[in-house]
Amino acid sequence: MPDRPYTAQELMTVAAARRLRNNTVCFVGIGLPSAAANLARITHAPGIVLIYESGTIGAKPDVLPLSIGDGELADNADTVVSVPEVFRYWLQGGRVDVGFLGAAQIDRFANINTTVIGGTYRSPKVRLPGAGGAPEIATAAREVILVLKQNTRTFVDRLDFVTSSGFVDSPPPGSHPLAAGRGPTTVITDLGVLSSTRESRELVLTALHPGVSPEQVRQATAWPLRVASTVASTPPPTEQELKMLRDLHARTAAAHGIAAATE
Repeated sequence: MPDRPYTAQELMTVAAARRLRNNTVCFVGIGLPSAAANLARITHAPGIVLIYESGTIGAKPDVLPLSIGDGELADNADTVVSVPEVFRYWLQGGRVDVGFLGAAQIDRFANINTTVIGGTYRSPKVRLPGAGGAPEIATAAREVILVLKQNTRTFVDRLDFVTSSGFVDSPPPGSHPLAAGRGPTTVITDLGVLSSTRESRELVLTALHPGVSPEQVRQATAWPLRVASTVASTPPPTEQELKMLRDLHARTAAAHGIAAATE
């Protein structure tokens, strides 16, 4: 987007942040999900409760954390509890409204891989950070939103490893219920938004970012991507949203380094 006053990643982060409502409970992953969730908190959703896997409840970091164990999260949280309490009481107890995750690979049914790429499990080409709490978040949060850049290496026809399940297969509606929540229903990328429903569990293109065509999204997807009959257009970031996001990244760069701020 050379002629626009924002980058594709800024637009993706803003679009993801807008999905979060005020006064909801959000289980946050590190990276792009954390940037979007904290942008929501410092703009339109000051009452949002951010939970990180390390046990921080109501985290309000001034800079983006390097990991779930970053002291910044505990320093500014409402409280810190044990990891078992986060998962058993909050997540599995049905108290998390939204799970916000990233992924290395995703398929058409929103199954995600964060474990290995290529080769075998014991001898992969790339070994990734692994599951963490993502499998539980993907199935137990009331709703799951994924944020990741879109290309054929990431949006694959078949995962190298299923770390967290969306819908493992494409069974008839009603034959494969999730244990608790709705599962992954929304994927926000640097090109647009993909969505699924209980009736149609396959991800479908439902919104395009400014300047992006359906064909561009199809070319960045390794399966034959379906396009909704009506496709919305993502409103561009406002000046205030861009200012708050860039200030957040600038503070993070000063505290942790450029790589951490722009991840």
